Amino acid sequence: MDYILASNNKKKLAEMQRILAPLGINVVTANMLGKTLTDVVEDGKTFEENARKKAYHACKEMNMPAIADDSGLCVDYLDGAPGIYSARFSGEHGNDEANNDLLLEKLSGVPMEKRTAYYVCAISCVFPDGREISVRGECHGHIGFERDGNEGFGYDPLFIIDGRAFGRYTAEEKDKISHRGNALRLLKKELENII
Repeated sequence: MDYILASNNKKKLAEMQRILAPLGINVVTANMLGKTLTDVVEDGKTFEENARKKAYHACKEMNMPAIADDSGLCVDYLDGAPGIYSARFSGEHGNDEANNDLLLEKLSGVPMEKRTAYYVCAISCVFPDGREISVRGECHGHIGFERDGNEGFGYDPLFIIDGRAFGRYTAEEKDKISHRGNALRLLKKELENII
C-alpha cells in the first residue's frame, strides 16, 4: 500500500522505505506521483506539532495515508537550540554548511563534556479515516570540534556517538541507532497492530 511522505527529502525517503518496506508499505513522495503538495507553515512549538500538521495536510491533499516527520538537533549547552529551528538555524532554510558553522561558532571554547546533544525525530502517520499514530525517537551524543565524514546530512558531520561522527556512519549503521531509525521502528510496531 502506498503512503505519502510529506517531504521531498530523498535521504528521509530512502530511510523510511528501508524500514517500512517489510510491512508492505511503499513510501512515495508527491513528486513520484507527478503531483505537488502545497507548503505547510511549520509554526508548531514542538517537533510533534509540526509533524502532525504536515501529516494531516498531506493526507487531506492526497487522500491517502501520510507520514511526516519533524526532526532536529538539541544542544544542552544552548538550552535545547537549535531544536525545531534546526533546518533554519543560520537563517537560511536547509543550508547545512551555514548551520554547522553557526553551531561551531556558538560552541567555541566549550569543552567536550559540556557539548552533550541529542537528535529528535517526531513522526506522525495520519489515515484518511482519521486514525493517527504519533511516535518520537531520540539519539544522544556530543558535538565535535570539527566536521568529520561525508555521509548523512544536516549536523551529521558534527554529531558524535560511540566515538564516531554520524558523518562516518553508513546509512545502514545509522538506521540502527539514529533518532529517525528509532522513531521508525516505533512507528513500524504501531502500524503492525493496525494494518
